[in-house]
Amino acid sequence: MKNGIELIEPNNNMSDSYLQMAEESLGIIKKINESKLWLASASYYTMYYCLYSVMMKIGIKCEIHKCSIKFAEKFLANFYNSNYIELIKTAFESRNDLQYYPERLVDEKKVKVVESGAIDFFVRTKEILMMISEKEINQVRGFLKNE
Repeated sequence: MKNGIELIEPNNNMSDSYLQMAEESLGIIKKINESKLWLASASYYTMYYCLYSVMMKIGIKCEIHKCSIKFAEKFLANFYNSNYIELIKTAFESRNDLQYYPERLVDEKKVKVVESGAIDFFVRTKEILMMISEKEINQVRGFLKNE
């Protein structure tokens, strides 16, 4: 994981931009009716952009999606509980399977869970961004430095 993660200066502007991208992806979910692929993709990217918004606020850069999710699981457990982590993992797997392995069957129920969970993930992220303290940001950065 360490090879994909980079400490950078915390960036509120980038954090806000990623949150706006998440909100736009959330808006697309409401317009998609038939396509499991695009529903799974828009739901996943809503969550991923949310996560990346928090990472930018903390000053963490990672361009590998799986690595970002692993980072959240290990270092953001105080903010995203295990249900949220499992949700974004499921979203990643569903989107990945539908996009790169179209011959694989993806459970429609999983896609629906991911779709409905995207809104909760977005709301939780907004809460995190409002409540995270400088002390908590420095704590996460410190944990990562000691890895």
